[in-house]
Amino acid sequence: MNRTAEVERKTAETHITVKVNLDGNGKSSLHTGIGFFDHMLDQIARHAMLDLDVRAVGDLHVDGHHTVEDVGIALGQAVHQAVGDKKGIRRYGHAYVPLDEALSRVVVDFSGRPGLVMNLPFKSGMIGTFDSQLTHEFFQGFVNHAFVTLHIDNLRGENAHHQAETVFKAFARALRSALEPDPRSAGTIPSTKGTL
Repeated sequence: MNRTAEVERKTAETHITVKVNLDGNGKSSLHTGIGFFDHMLDQIARHAMLDLDVRAVGDLHVDGHHTVEDVGIALGQAVHQAVGDKKGIRRYGHAYVPLDEALSRVVVDFSGRPGLVMNLPFKSGMIGTFDSQLTHEFFQGFVNHAFVTLHIDNLRGENAHHQAETVFKAFARALRSALEPDPRSAGTIPSTKGTL
């Protein structure tokens, strides 16, 4: 099965192209114009073991909001397309990831229903040129268009960079687990409803 997708999103505020290969090797090519955001997207590719190509041109002279949100939307659309009918996947994934003093837990369900619960009390408003509030906008855009349920909890942390990085790495690890083929349920949809 070829679990790849390419999505282009063009608005008056942004022009985004996202390519994803769910069965990749963790390679990435990222150009959003926001250095820390590229760093976080690289964590997704590396730790989810998916190949990710993101090209974004946005109204960064305003701020990063539209760019980050629209990348989340486009990535969600691409993952939704690439995963297809979800036959044979594990469906659920979770991960705990530490980084020095910070620790985060992320749980994902490829349920077909968008939902985000996020507890991430950042210790700083800015991480480099990245507004930490945009983390929520990214994940909200992703869940709305990937049709997943996502629970994000930063359990502890004093450094905002560490807080964000543990969240993105845990998200990636949870994603990898949920999207892995389950050899015991090959060819079947992991739901008693028969559809997701």
